[in-house]
Amino acid sequence: MRIAQVAPLYESVPPRLYGGTERVVSYLTEELVRLGHQVTLFASGDSSTRARLSAMCDRALRLDPTCQDSLAPHVRMLGHVYQRAHEFDLIHCHTDYLGLPLARVSATPTVLTLHGRLDIPELTPLYREYPEIPLVSISHAQRSPLRGVNWAATIYHGLPVDRYAAFPSRPGDYLLFLGRIAAEKRPDSAIRVACQAGIPLRIAAKVDQADREYFATTIRPLLDHPLIDFLGEVTDEQKRELLCNARALLFPIDWPEPFGLVMIEALACGTPVVTRPCGSTPEIIRDGQTGFLCETEKEMVAAVHRVGTLDRRACRREFMARFTATHMAHHYVKLY
Repeated sequence: MRIAQVAPLYESVPPRLYGGTERVVSYLTEELVRLGHQVTLFASGDSSTRARLSAMCDRALRLDPTCQDSLAPHVRMLGHVYQRAHEFDLIHCHTDYLGLPLARVSATPTVLTLHGRLDIPELTPLYREYPEIPLVSISHAQRSPLRGVNWAATIYHGLPVDRYAAFPSRPGDYLLFLGRIAAEKRPDSAIRVACQAGIPLRIAAKVDQADREYFATTIRPLLDHPLIDFLGEVTDEQKRELLCNARALLFPIDWPEPFGLVMIEALACGTPVVTRPCGSTPEIIRDGQTGFLCETEKEMVAAVHRVGTLDRRACRREFMARFTATHMAHHYVKLY
């Protein structure tokens, strides 16, 4: 099958540092190539892939200080994609709703995976305008606010098995917060939980421009505690090492998380997850088996003292059974 994978341009594919959607596009693209499909990847020029790369900008927009309008390169890219639509059997877009008008007039079918939150009032009438375009959700919880549209499937994200192959039977004695410093991710809650539990917390997270005020006013004053170690944004290799050796991943979110890639990265490393039952988390984490679903910080404090009772091999088995890149790719091929 000749497939076009259309990635956002904010990060390279795969990302050098943070970047969930582009990472998933990379894993899917490489697995489709391995399965024998002819894949063209539309992405930034600093991407790395075994597919045919069609570079739509020189480098990832988030790391390009000269970029003043990040929307313009995306519109340009989608124009190129649909000008070449006759070259493909199917176009798989990961750019939210931007390509919908072009998808409607193209003879080549488009599948659109939605990666973000959908509880935004303006989205429902927009997606309902395009009932012929099949949509893919990344969790059942993600799709619940968006009704009356053409949901074709829910397909969970997956990771390459060999990238998360080893984990210690005796992890280090620290908790980990990994991802992005943002109010809805609740790093402040993670800090309080760790301090109340008396367990060191390592924070490996980026700070976007939009979140700098929150970081400065809410998070920075909490970083002086001797149990807290703020590492900033880390590489893939550093991330894997941190996950493999953590006692648990703290994921105290306060928003309808569409998926939460870091949760399955933790499971792949055999690391349990302590989180709140928001959005997709009850679909990903089995309470009392691969982590704990907690309503309050007090419950989280108790949970981090109980994670030693969980079998880290069970976390790895859960990953292997549900969240590999091979599983993800086979589900998408079936949908295609």
